[in-house]
This record gives sequence, C-alpha cells and structure tokens, in this order.
Amino acid sequence: MAAAIQAELERQRNTLILIASENFASRAVMEAQGCVMTNKYAEGYPGRRYYRGTAYVDVAELLAKERCTKLFGAEHVNVQPHSGTQANMAAYFAVLKPGDTIMGMNLAHGGHLSHGSPVNFSGKMYRIVPYNVSRDTEMLDYSEMLDIAKKNKPQLIVVGASSYPRIINFKIVREIADEVGAMVMADIAHIAGLVAAGAHPSPVPYSDIITTTTHKTLRGPRGALIMCRQELASAIDRSVFPGTQGGPFMQAIAAKAVAFKEALTPEFKDYQFQIVKNAGALADRLKENDFDLVSGGTDNHLMLVKLLKEGITGKEADETLERANITLNKNMIPFDPATPFVTSGIRIGTPCVTTRGMKEKEMVQIADLITAVLRDIKNDTTIKFVGSEVRDLCDQFQLYPDLT
Repeated sequence: MAAAIQAELERQRNTLILIASENFASRAVMEAQGCVMTNKYAEGYPGRRYYRGTAYVDVAELLAKERCTKLFGAEHVNVQPHSGTQANMAAYFAVLKPGDTIMGMNLAHGGHLSHGSPVNFSGKMYRIVPYNVSRDTEMLDYSEMLDIAKKNKPQLIVVGASSYPRIINFKIVREIADEVGAMVMADIAHIAGLVAAGAHPSPVPYSDIITTTTHKTLRGPRGALIMCRQELASAIDRSVFPGTQGGPFMQAIAAKAVAFKEALTPEFKDYQFQIVKNAGALADRLKENDFDLVSGGTDNHLMLVKLLKEGITGKEADETLERANITLNKNMIPFDPATPFVTSGIRIGTPCVTTRGMKEKEMVQIADLITAVLRDIKNDTTIKFVGSEVRDLCDQFQLYPDLT
C-alpha cells in the first residue's frame, strides 16, 4: 500500500493532469482530512448529537458552516454530504415525491448522471424531462427550456453540468421556473470555486437549493455540501440525516472548514480568475491548431474538443495522451454519433495545472503538446518525445515538493 501511495504521488508530480473535475488539495486540507476526527461518530448536528464526546467536532462543523455561508452568501448550509450525488439525492428527497417531474440537462449534452440518467437513482425514482443545447450554437437554449417547462410542468428544474464550457444564466432559469411554478436547484460542483471568487455568476440569489462538491475548482477535500433558502433548512437537514446518511465524516468536515478558509483569501480569488484565463488561452491555441471546440470556446475552467474531422475517437485520444503523461478524459459531444464508452471528443480542464502555478504561456505549450500527439497518434517516437517534454514542464512547477 505504501508503494502504491508513493507511486500515485509520483504520477501526479510527473503528469499534466487536465481532468476538469480534479484538483490538488493543499497540505493543510490533507492534514485535516487525515486527522483524529476520523475516529469520532457524530450522528446528528452540533448541539444535537446522538453520541457523547462531540464538543470538538461540533467546533469543526460550526466553523465549516460559518465559513461556507460567508463564502457563498447562502442563507443555510449543510456540510455533511459525503459526495455530490448524495447531496443531490438528499436535495431531491427534501422537496420531491417519487414520480415527480425533474427537468435536468441531457447527460449527452453535458449534464450529470444524478440529474436524471436512467441508470442512476434519479432516473429510476423520478420522471425526467431533459433539456438540451442548441444544435447550431452548442449552448443552452433557454427558449427551448421554457417550452419544455410549459409542456411538462416540472416540480424541479436542475441546472448545472459536468461538461458545459459556457456561463450558465441562473436568472433566466429562475424566470422559467417561476412561470411554471417550479423550484430551482443549481448543481455547481464544477464551478463552485469560480462562483465563490466571482469568476462565474452566482446561483444563490436565484435558486432554492444549491449543491456542490468540495474537491473540484473549490480545491478542498473529497466531499459535498448543500445550500438552501432558510425556509428549506429543516427539510434539507432532515433529508441528509437521518434521511440519506448516518454518521458524518468529521475529518472531511474539518478539511472542508480549512478549504473554505483558504477560499476566503485574495490569493484564492486570483487563482480562480487564472483558471479561466488559462482555459481561454488553451482553447485559443487549440483553435489556432485547427481543432474544433464545442460552442467554439470556453467561459469557465473547461473545454470540449471535437475529434470528428481528425478521424479518431475520444477513447483513442485519451489512452494515447496518457502514454505521453497527459491525463484527460474522453467525453461525449452534443449530438455525438459514438457511444459513451467511445465518444467523439475529449474534455480538458485547467484547475490542476493552474494550482501548480502554470499560466497562459504554459497553456500554449500544453496545447501544442496535445496537438503533437493527436496529429501523429500512431507514432511511438512522437508520444515518447511529448512525454519527455511533459516531464520537463512538470519539473518546473513542482507539486508537493515537501512530501516524500
């Protein structure tokens, strides 16, 4: 096990990690995640636990709630959810009955499994009505969303995505929901850090419920949280515990509190805006290198590259790039002719490389390295050369240099 952990550290150090949903937590976050609070059972909430000996884990949870409330300007926060999907489950259970109608973004167009995929609990328990991006612009079509909402009268509209490269207009979604009497839930798992820093519009003024993970752009520990209007606080809390979870992971909540403190700093704000600048620079260079991007570019931390004209699949691309020490993921593109296990695109994100300190100059270099592999994908010599270049670049931006 020790060898596997050491090997993973070396992989992270020597790889350009461009998976949009990954990031590198700080040493402080990781130390809190590995602290003695892992030993404590704490079912319930601060001041209302089912176990004794919870005075200090109560401090951790109250700090996490206080800091998160300040960070996002939310009325109520629950920091106990273990994962994004569990947060979404608890949110649905708080305001819906089985069989109610949810409008969620089509998974094939950038949505998430827990927004209504038929293989997920959400698709099995609720009537799901998907909305799409426009075939012409490959961006959300809010007029179509309104038409779908009028026709289907959903109880809940879920807005948020796992692979959508553009700004989401939460205000328009709120107006659509009001017109049909629906609630709005924003899942900002991917963009939470951008939202916290003001690099993406906030859903808080327009949403009844907001869910997010804490380990993507927010750069915290693996986990999640739910924010909501005050009138839903009791329902949300009951839905998390005892509704969908038992004892919370107090070590993770301690680490969330540390991450929220970090996110309240000016340095974190600068970091989030650099993520967006880096994504723009990387996207621009890929376009200069004659790649087609979904929607023509990006407004946030990620982009989707279409590989149809290159005649290669997303699966072939990500497998080959990994051999060159570049890690990203195959991804469906809107109206994709391929299956989800093959795909016609790749998803590229900039949070990890930005955490390492890379800026626009390095994004141009990274785009050229990706281009070299994808333009000569069968050439082992090219792949080996790019892998060497990647290692040299990683050496200039060391990761966890004090870890051994």
